Amino acid sequence: MKILLRSLFTITILANCLCAFSQRYISKQDFKREFLEDINHIRAKGCNCGTNYMPPASPVVWNDNLEIAAKGHAYDMAEENYFSHTSKDGRNLEDRVVQAGYYFKGYRSFAVGENIAMGQQSIAEVMQGWIKSEGHCKNLMNPAFKEVGIALYNNYWVQDFGGRQPFTAEQQKLIKSGQYRIIENN
Repeated sequence: MKILLRSLFTITILANCLCAFSQRYISKQDFKREFLEDINHIRAKGCNCGTNYMPPASPVVWNDNLEIAAKGHAYDMAEENYFSHTSKDGRNLEDRVVQAGYYFKGYRSFAVGENIAMGQQSIAEVMQGWIKSEGHCKNLMNPAFKEVGIALYNNYWVQDFGGRQPFTAEQQKLIKSGQYRIIENN
């Protein structure tokens, strides 16, 4: 009986490890595809974020610069042993995305947002957690966000959103002619 129980216990442990292993080591393309499908499925339907209904929003696309920022922050949190939207060196999300090449100069508007999580074992699990958290859910549903980059490093998940709106052709002509001035707010 003890041998049977040990065997069942061992099989259960191995099955759980294999499931976690297979989910955590999916290809980069499958990682991107699964996240985009999950995010865009939610955005297409709309959802409740806490007590606030968020109407459907347009789909987001993958952005490599946002992924670089997310990877850097996930790595930094894991290596420096902290969990925060502010890096230990004082950098915030905007600092990190601009450093990763996600620039806002030349755009009419610029918006960024970030979801972080720690310890989840799968994309489905981390997405469920973000949907259940009002602030994270609002980031997922924010219509100003048009792009996303996501990273996982040693149990640290980072999802960086961005939205840049270019100037219209008419606005660009006016800027070039000097009839239109750009005022930057810091």
